[in-house]
Amino acid sequence: MASGPSPHVSIVIPVYNEEAILFDAVTGLREHLAERGWSYEIIVAENGSRDRTVQIGEELSTKYPEVSFFSLGEPNYGKALKEGILRARGTFVICEEIDLCDVDFHARALAVLETSEADLVIGSKLLGEAQDDRPFIRHAASHFYNGLLRVTLGFRGTDTHGLKAFRRSALLDTVRACLVDKDVFASEFVIRAERGGIRIKEIPVRVIEKRPPSINLFKRVPNVLKNVAKLTFAIRVRG
Repeated sequence: MASGPSPHVSIVIPVYNEEAILFDAVTGLREHLAERGWSYEIIVAENGSRDRTVQIGEELSTKYPEVSFFSLGEPNYGKALKEGILRARGTFVICEEIDLCDVDFHARALAVLETSEADLVIGSKLLGEAQDDRPFIRHAASHFYNGLLRVTLGFRGTDTHGLKAFRRSALLDTVRACLVDKDVFASEFVIRAERGGIRIKEIPVRVIEKRPPSINLFKRVPNVLKNVAKLTFAIRVRG
C-alpha cells in the first residue's frame, strides 16, 4: 500500500481479464490526470482474471508509484470494488471502469463535491441528457435493472452502476455496511446512501464501450436476479 501524504483523489478500478486494454488505459489515465494537476492515486482491483491482467497490473504498480494493484484471486466485481474503496486514502474517491476512464466526469463530479453541493455524485447513463452508445440490448438491460430496483427497493434515482464519486469521510460507513457483493454491491452502496440521507446528485455521462463486455449479458442474468433478491433481504429485512 502507498505511503506518504494522502492524495486529493483516489480512483478505484475493478478489472477482470483486461490484458488487451489495461496498460494503455492506465497510462492514458495518468496522462490526463497530470494535466489536471491533482494529487491522485489509481487503485487497480483485480478479481479472478485468467489472462495476463495480474502480470500487467503488477508491472504498472512497479513502474508508477501513484498506481497500486491488488488481486483477490476470485471473480467478484463487488468485493474488489469494496476492497479498493476501503484501501483508498484520498479525500475524494472515484469508482471507475477500465473501458471508460472518463476524466471529464472526474472534473465535473469533483466540482460538485468540492462545493459541498453533494457528498455522492452518480454518473448516470440513463438521464435525459446522457448518451449511451452501447448496443441497444445493453441500454435496455440497464433500464430493466433500474426498474427492478425501483420496484423491489424503492430506489428513486436513474442509475447505480458505473461511474461514481464521493467524499470518502461521508460514505465509508455506508461502504462498510454493505452486505452483498458480486454484481450488486454498487447498487447496495447507492441505495444505502440514498436511504441514509446522503446528499446525492446525478449528472449525465456518455458511455462508449472500448471492448465487448468481459461477461456475456445473458449469462449474468440469473446471478443478478439472485443477488437482487439477496440485496432486497439485506436492506428490507436485515437493515
